[in-house]
Amino acid sequence: MNIGTLAKETGLAQSRIRFYEAQGLLGPVQRTANGYRVFAPETRHILSIITTAQDAGFTLGEVRNLLPQSYAEGWDRAKLTSSLKAKLADIAAMQARLARSQGELEALLARIDNGQDKGCFKTAGT
Repeated sequence: MNIGTLAKETGLAQSRIRFYEAQGLLGPVQRTANGYRVFAPETRHILSIITTAQDAGFTLGEVRNLLPQSYAEGWDRAKLTSSLKAKLADIAAMQARLARSQGELEALLARIDNGQDKGCFKTAGT
């Protein structure tokens, strides 16, 4: 399939697909005699995995390490599950940090709204 069809089917810009290709994430891409790219049907699936992984916080380097060396050999299940579990732990830690930050900001706002720390702040117009 050509890049225009692939872009339409995946909702990705052609430039983004070319970028992923340049980064080595799509495996070897065939070229016609006139230089047009011809993508294998499984490229749609790979692009979906790449974008989902990026949305989940994986870097392109991490995604590259997850992808199989060749799609004929398939996925390294242990490596994939280990990486996914590690990313879930990272997300849980980030959520805990964000919850603490939210609590601290809410407490600060409550002190300000309740008039505590009056001497620290100027009022509007003064």
